[in-house]
Amino acid sequence: HSKTEGDTLDISYNYLMSTKRILGIDPGTGICGFGVVSFTTHKKPRMVTAGVISTPAHTPLADRLLDIYESLNQIIEETKPDEVSIEKLYFNQNITTGISVAEARGVVLLVMKQHNLPTFEYTPLQIKQSMTGYGRADKKQMQEMVRQFLNMKDIVKPDDAADALAAAITHAMMTRAAYS
Repeated sequence: HSKTEGDTLDISYNYLMSTKRILGIDPGTGICGFGVVSFTTHKKPRMVTAGVISTPAHTPLADRLLDIYESLNQIIEETKPDEVSIEKLYFNQNITTGISVAEARGVVLLVMKQHNLPTFEYTPLQIKQSMTGYGRADKKQMQEMVRQFLNMKDIVKPDDAADALAAAITHAMMTRAAYS
């Protein structure tokens, strides 16, 4: 095919722009934080949504886990993430808390597998270091860095939602999704 006078080349630059949505999760049975961040090439990252799944304390465990399961399914259907970043479990002094977090994490991992979502895990230390450069950053420092990174007016509350956003941002930084 030869180019003749007057032909215009229809070149689409859409392929240069790619968007990736990352769902971050801060697992817990009582409060499970979630946050979705959209990363588009050559644009500032933006928060799509963030919040918490709260389950009542004196409810049977199976009911609480079902609530987390159903809520995560709804969040995925509404936000359509491409990848998931979940905070890895680390055991502190309280083994009972650790076990309930592990149970919630199991539900999270199951839901992600059912949706065929690539899932990545980061320790609290990795998340704090990637967000603040300091592995012992406190909740306030983390909330402030999330606010700055997402160019938001106010900090994200509660801190479980900010932690979930930090997990999503960390994954983007670790995989360079935010820049490529």
